[in-house]
Amino acid sequence: MPTECSAELFEFAPVEGRLVVAGFDGGAITSEAGALLLGATDRAIGLVGRFADCFIDGRRAEYVEHLVPTLVRQRVLGIALGYEDLNDHDQLRHDPVLATLAGKLAATREDCAPLAGKSTLNRLELSRDEPTRYARIAADSAAIEALFVDLFLDAHAKAPAQITLDLDATDDPLHGQQEGRFFHGSHGHVRVKVSRCTYGVMKEPPVVVHDPRSEPAA
Repeated sequence: MPTECSAELFEFAPVEGRLVVAGFDGGAITSEAGALLLGATDRAIGLVGRFADCFIDGRRAEYVEHLVPTLVRQRVLGIALGYEDLNDHDQLRHDPVLATLAGKLAATREDCAPLAGKSTLNRLELSRDEPTRYARIAADSAAIEALFVDLFLDAHAKAPAQITLDLDATDDPLHGQQEGRFFHGSHGHVRVKVSRCTYGVMKEPPVVVHDPRSEPAA
């Protein structure tokens, strides 16, 4: 016999004279309100939009629900919020704040969420310089590399005469089956190697990239 739940509120023991109540009538709720600050920052520098321009969409437009700018914005914001795994987006695709920042509060098809799930985002991450049968979104690698330089120069009123780069490797703990993982004997944990690039006088945030080599950083 199926369970029928009719209670709308659950009361718990009071704390310092205040009621503690659990309710299920809050509607669409998010814990990612801080992403609104990231959105405001992005509007100031135009990073995500310029990054999305580095991709070429070879999909048939009449069948596309999630446009490349939306996919890129969703993925970048997800990483910034700490959601590195694509699996997280099967829940985040319904998040009202991410949908607001992506500029898409509702899907055009009834069987779709406002944002993309892990499978669609995976095809974006599999982008190559030329589209393939299963990854029809191509990434212009040269344009992406040039974008980092342009963003750096845009952040300075005058281009610096000299730039000092400091490259360091580190190991980031993993909790899944991500590509490029390895077991670090000293730490006794599965990890992935990443490289951090800082420059100038440490006033700029580091650029972090995944290092495909399997040997540990230390």
